[in-house]
Amino acid sequence: MKFRRTERMLPHQLFLTSLLAICALALHQTYCKAGDWPQILGPSRNGEAQDEPEIPKWPSAGPSQKWSYTLGQGYAGPAVVGNQIVVFHRVGGTERIESLDATTGKPVWKADFEATYGGGVNSDLGPRCVPLIHNGRVYAFGAAGDLHCVSLKDGTELWSRATYQDFDGQEGYFGAGSTPIVAAGKVIVNVGGRNAGIVAFDLETGKTEWQATDEDASYSSPTFAMVNGQSHLVFVTRLHAVSVDPESGNVRFRFRFGSRGPTVNGATPLIFDDYLFVSSSYGVGANLSRITEDGIEELWANDNVMSSQYSTCVCRDGFLFGTHGREDYANGVLRCFEAKSGAIQWTVEGFGVAHAILVGKQLLLLGVDGKLRLAEVNTQAYREIAFAQISTNTTRSLPALSNGMFLFRDNQGQGGNLVCLQLAE
Repeated sequence: MKFRRTERMLPHQLFLTSLLAICALALHQTYCKAGDWPQILGPSRNGEAQDEPEIPKWPSAGPSQKWSYTLGQGYAGPAVVGNQIVVFHRVGGTERIESLDATTGKPVWKADFEATYGGGVNSDLGPRCVPLIHNGRVYAFGAAGDLHCVSLKDGTELWSRATYQDFDGQEGYFGAGSTPIVAAGKVIVNVGGRNAGIVAFDLETGKTEWQATDEDASYSSPTFAMVNGQSHLVFVTRLHAVSVDPESGNVRFRFRFGSRGPTVNGATPLIFDDYLFVSSSYGVGANLSRITEDGIEELWANDNVMSSQYSTCVCRDGFLFGTHGREDYANGVLRCFEAKSGAIQWTVEGFGVAHAILVGKQLLLLGVDGKLRLAEVNTQAYREIAFAQISTNTTRSLPALSNGMFLFRDNQGQGGNLVCLQLAE
């Protein structure tokens, strides 16, 4: 029996087809339960906590510490699923993926791999990428471009790929630093290899599914969104912002974003509604564009509103909150601005560079100087609820928030600690 293809689908057919496509893609995304923080920047890779309780004002002495665990080198923040915390660090000549019990901080299992990264601009030799937890597996991208997949249950190695060897990738200034993402049943990485700028691997086997573009790698991690019925996997690479179809690797749009020379793109792109926001420091600035069915439409771009060295803004009701400036220049300020216009609402001078987590109508802000602040989500003025000096070491790694527990990593010399604070019950 033959069926005739019609030129146009009826409205209800188009709606059903789009819905099924969205559901099919959603099945391949990272599954989350309440309180999970399974990847960089949380459940949706946008710094927003989901189903977390409101954080009460902590006492003047600071929030209570549940436990602390000693780590080796690296700047990879933690990931959390259920009662398991996964950390990624370097101990001697080993890159170690390790599972900790969230209640006690005690180790559950570890998976060790040879560490070959020799160092760059920063003397720290550890991994930079937050582990990615998906469907009972952990994916970790090491500083020398080695991609590992282990079992979340017991740490058993399932597969590994030496991506820099396989695709002629380069370590850059600080080693590999773009955290992988899961989309369309694949784990996808900005490898930065020759004719393999972005590479997709099979989740189960590590087999190469597709390789696309000649984009050099950056320190920005990709994000995923459905816009106008299309799937967009957006990367900020060394010199461009690029959207690819996660199924095929075909490029949907690309525009220049970045500068040659001693510059770094580090902040993760943000997609809200049909808008794309990207930001960088080093004279690059920020760009807000609208994603259309045909590509991208720039709305504004400048270096005055939000130049993020590596921290990523959070978005609430059309306003962005984040830190503008550079850690090495000690000129970071906290800022709120309207996304669509770029109009600055308020600025807090001398704030420093900080990572932001959005918790309902609250902002949780961890500065790289070990200062933790809780503030209102307020577009009229900065209103601080609580403050604490939680570490005297560098707190550059991305933190996590899970079931009222705030997890942060500090660094001093050849190691540091993962610390768990109880912020809410």
